[in-house]
Amino acid sequence: MMPAQILDGAAMAEKIRQQIAQEVAQRLAEGKPAPGLATVLVGDNPASQVYVKSKHKACQQVGIRSMGYELPATASQQEVMDLVKRLNDDPAVNGILVQLPLPSGLDEEKVLGAISIEKDVDGFHPINIGRLAQKGREPLFVPCTPAGCMVLIESVLPDLNGANAVVLGRSNIVGMPVALLLVRANATVTICHSRTRNLKEVCRSADVLVAAVGRAEMVRGDWVKPGAVVIDVGINRVEDATQPRGYRLVGDVAFDEVKEVAGWLTPVPGGVGPMTIAMLLQNTLRAARLSDV
Repeated sequence: MMPAQILDGAAMAEKIRQQIAQEVAQRLAEGKPAPGLATVLVGDNPASQVYVKSKHKACQQVGIRSMGYELPATASQQEVMDLVKRLNDDPAVNGILVQLPLPSGLDEEKVLGAISIEKDVDGFHPINIGRLAQKGREPLFVPCTPAGCMVLIESVLPDLNGANAVVLGRSNIVGMPVALLLVRANATVTICHSRTRNLKEVCRSADVLVAAVGRAEMVRGDWVKPGAVVIDVGINRVEDATQPRGYRLVGDVAFDEVKEVAGWLTPVPGGVGPMTIAMLLQNTLRAARLSDV
């Protein structure tokens, strides 16, 4: 078999960002305000700080106005809720992104549920998720990472009717919503988790395999059906003394093994990550359009 073709998420995301920049420029030319994204960062988690910074940089590149709000890790539930309410009421804010995870002691579900559904650009509001799960209902916004996964999948497999799809991981952020999106595309979907029996055999049945479990290089070459589309959502640090930083980033998929079996494969980094941010920008632009009505 030929080695897998690499699904270049960075290149695909760049095309999407260029389109968004053109549409934002058109809004401004029509005298409409730039879309506004507010980020809420609670605590000092280093990874969360990096993610929020990258989102602000991406906004700047396409002409979206970004506003950052930071609260200490000691912030109370009420303080976080009050901030979300102020942002809900601010007409300059089209989208609200509360960076997850929140510090322990804060009720994540209550915070996400407090975001106005019209500003839920992360797509995690229970009404948006509920609509995603129901036939004939359309969410205002789809969660960004699952949406990015679907764009990558459909770029090489536009017809998913009857395809066997396996989602490894059942998180609220990626696993469950990407499974719902695959069902909407008429795939037959299996969701795997820590209690799944014969996990390797189940994964090997997949025409499309989405790995979102958070375990470094868990999916090996013999877990993959020849020719399958493999989407690696994981991003894990592994120690590597040969690297200047002392570590390297790897996905949930053993890249060197799987690339010899799969038909298409996303790299880490440079695969799903850039697409997640591109979908966030797309959702923020959509939120601005909704506010025009």
